[in-house]
Amino acid sequence: MIKITKITHQSQNVSSTKQDKTLNIWNPWHGCIKISEGCANCYMYYLDAKYGKSGSEIYRTKTGFNYPLSRHKDGRYKIKSGEMIHVCLSSDFFLKQADEYRDEAWSIIKQRSDVKFSLLTKRIDRVSKCLPKDWDDGYENVMLSVSCENQQRADERIPTLLELPFKHKGIVCAPLIGAISIEKYLKSNQISLVLCDGENYEGARVCCYEWVKGLRNECERYNVTFVFYGTGRKFMKDGRVYTLENGLQRSQAQKSGLSFEGKSINFKLTDAFGLPIDEF
Repeated sequence: MIKITKITHQSQNVSSTKQDKTLNIWNPWHGCIKISEGCANCYMYYLDAKYGKSGSEIYRTKTGFNYPLSRHKDGRYKIKSGEMIHVCLSSDFFLKQADEYRDEAWSIIKQRSDVKFSLLTKRIDRVSKCLPKDWDDGYENVMLSVSCENQQRADERIPTLLELPFKHKGIVCAPLIGAISIEKYLKSNQISLVLCDGENYEGARVCCYEWVKGLRNECERYNVTFVFYGTGRKFMKDGRVYTLENGLQRSQAQKSGLSFEGKSINFKLTDAFGLPIDEF
């Protein structure tokens, strides 16, 4: 049972940026185009607007594009072997407007075959036409996750994910704005990870405890790791809506006990010479 230890009604605080600092993030390009219900209150649009910018302006990042290749003065990579890099959290890796940049990004991903790359997309229908020529049945160091905010989008996107040639596949139910059942997709034994999060910032819609618990139960049934990353700003349990801010979104999700560790995900990583390194 989730325990709500503190409820705050203070002014809005950009708490999810604190959460993001725990992630290793690579944004080779920035900006996105809204395409479905989950995009309505996009955090990236919110943050850009605070600085007088439009989140729909798409551009290649100047200092961040080569981030996975950055090195210390002694020549060592700043990103260590075995680390996970989350890609395009301020965009979509398969965005049409980024087609001109993607081949170079793929080249970087291939070069860092000792590092894990997590790709997340709502544009699952574009993936097959955006893969590199040497993709074959997938790079060992890449996981592709599809974003599904409600049952309609889950049923539209997950079947395409299951058809794609990727070594590792995941589902991200975020922002979770409706009940979702993914059991029929978990039966395929292709899904390695499911992540769930609520919605933050202005206009945040309610995320319900029962929706999260339902997803968790399905993942446990198929021994798939389930991560409840955050409650979102508005979280309902037992008919009561709680407003959580100032970092409580993540801490309360952690305290809930709803996350579940399933079967391990083994990335067969290799060094620059193609030789296997320790499993991660």
